Amino acid sequence: MKKLLLLGLLVCTSFVVFAQKEKTQLRHVVLFTFKATSSKEDVAKVTRTFNDLYGKVPEVKNMEWGLNMSPEHLDQGFTHCFVLTFSSEKDLASYQVHPAHKAFQEVLKPHMDKVFVVDYFVTPK
Repeated sequence: MKKLLLLGLLVCTSFVVFAQKEKTQLRHVVLFTFKATSSKEDVAKVTRTFNDLYGKVPEVKNMEWGLNMSPEHLDQGFTHCFVLTFSSEKDLASYQVHPAHKAFQEVLKPHMDKVFVVDYFVTPK
């Protein structure tokens, strides 16, 4: 009986730890449109600089990006999408004031037309 109770407790504890781990996946989604006056080289520099934040800002756990290619044409002109993963809201806040992020914003400002940002905790299936 003790072994069965111990096994049940172990399974419940493992489930709680897994659920807590999953809850700590915070996504920061950023979409940009660029000014018509910005060249391809300007946009490439912005993209490179943003991409370089992964590795410079330790709170960024993962990062991916891509160009919009949706056939639905509901993008409202947003062309570039970046998705960053953090472990907590505290990590996201640290990223936002990190010197490398501030430097990126200076590279971005002359070229950004619009930005759209969504932050959310991942909900597992």
